[in-house]
Amino acid sequence: MARKFYTGIDIGTQQVKVVIAAQPESAELPLQILASASAPARGVRQGYIVERAEAAKSVREAIARAQSAARVVVKHARVAIGGIGLEEMRSSGDTSLTASGSIVSERDIEKALRESEKRAQGRLTNRTILHTIPLEYRVDGVKVFGKPHGLQGTKLSVDTLLITALTQHQDEMMDVVEAAGVEIEGVMASPLAASLGTLTRSQKTAGVLLANIGAETLSLVVFEEDTPVSLKMLPLGSGQITNALALSFQIPLTEAEQMKRGAVTGSDIPAKKTQTIVQSQLKTMFTQVNAHLKAIQRAQLLPAGAVLTGGGSGLGGATEVARAVLKLPAQVAIIGQSARATSLDPSYAVAYGLCRWGFAEDTSIRGTSLGEVLSQGWHSFKESFRSLLP
Repeated sequence: MARKFYTGIDIGTQQVKVVIAAQPESAELPLQILASASAPARGVRQGYIVERAEAAKSVREAIARAQSAARVVVKHARVAIGGIGLEEMRSSGDTSLTASGSIVSERDIEKALRESEKRAQGRLTNRTILHTIPLEYRVDGVKVFGKPHGLQGTKLSVDTLLITALTQHQDEMMDVVEAAGVEIEGVMASPLAASLGTLTRSQKTAGVLLANIGAETLSLVVFEEDTPVSLKMLPLGSGQITNALALSFQIPLTEAEQMKRGAVTGSDIPAKKTQTIVQSQLKTMFTQVNAHLKAIQRAQLLPAGAVLTGGGSGLGGATEVARAVLKLPAQVAIIGQSARATSLDPSYAVAYGLCRWGFAEDTSIRGTSLGEVLSQGWHSFKESFRSLLP
């Protein structure tokens, strides 16, 4: 019988990236990458759709290239939602057990989580909750370490992190993928998808920042105790470095892009001057990243440091600038958490993470926990879409 395969689609501002992966022979082995492909993104701006027909053509083109390389037909896929419309929100919920004291059940946990969503409704105008992530449970006011299932009490409370997206942006993204002839199996916030294939459990437990540097957006997700505690989208990206080079040296954008990547262009502009501008722009970006860490009281307090991914992570000096500005260890992400796990570069982190999500859900259905598959423990449902819960 043919092995099941999984498809992840990441619609970025510059490129649509698709990864097709197959089940490994055992859960201990990484997913087998059947194909990875990309196509120039058209009709997309800062992660949201501005021209549906053009965006659908881009998605169709990227899928066709991946299908040809993998020699499979993609009918279903998981899709990442990103862009500047992605935001976090805090809420809380609770549910009464019985007056005499009762054992906390999965149903009670679900009721408390849904109550936290209801309490946030007044702040959700034009927004949809993608993920409801519990940050802390309490039984009768006492903090619970881990899940409260099986504990006895009269009241269960939970503090949650809600990851939300603009409803219009999500609907348009889904319309584009479906217009390309693909049925959507699930939707995930792109920073969380990127974390699935780049971060280890030890990093997420100690405390780590994952920074995904795209063309027009910089997405951040912070983990502590194996749980995402903050998500932030910044309207910054490697494209602004290209623009700065073009303006500084009065050269075409295509040449500036090549110079940014360190390509030999035949220009008489000294490489040192180019590098100075690149590093200056990177410093500006990471200064804003550090401002966010200060705002959530995590500046210089993440032992596992900063992990960089996305197309901009490969820019010369990016890790050095991150290390200097954030005062944290910094490294470029390795897709699959092992240099031998995949041959993908960091720009495919989101699409690859979506494939791992699909495999994890199938494996958990067969009886293996998500923790064993992804080295983390999120899993629940949000209407017709899955959500990630610790």
